[in-house]
Amino acid sequence: MSGLTIASLTEQKDLDLGRSHWMEIDQKRIDVFAEITEDPQWIHVDPVRAADGPFGTTIAHGYLTMSLIAPVLNELFLVDDAVASINYGANKIRFPAFVPSGARLRGHLVLLGAEAVTGGVQASLRVTMEIEGGEKPACVADILIRLRGAE
Repeated sequence: MSGLTIASLTEQKDLDLGRSHWMEIDQKRIDVFAEITEDPQWIHVDPVRAADGPFGTTIAHGYLTMSLIAPVLNELFLVDDAVASINYGANKIRFPAFVPSGARLRGHLVLLGAEAVTGGVQASLRVTMEIEGGEKPACVADILIRLRGAE
């Protein structure tokens, strides 16, 4: 139990929900993402060519990094009485640093605020995907989640 409820969300502002576990971004994960998204650009999937490229190694797709927001939310954004949580959109997404193959990421989650909407509450959250040992984050996204309680 997190202590957060749908009703209490609208009373919260800039609530730090913590940091997730570390997630390894290995070459296999990058290759699988490239295959399912049909984005096999060499900077992602060709370690030999990428070694001589601008990053010195293969790097994760920005959208792979962004897709890892889902497990961060599942781990940290726990609302006790929510029966449904729906991705509603994003207000701002940035990729300040690239993620080299072999790096580890974790998410830092902040509840910026929430407002009542028809059928529930819309929460605004900032997710910062941190690179272990990195100076800049891999991704910063302000996202919107709609929550519904039992009818």
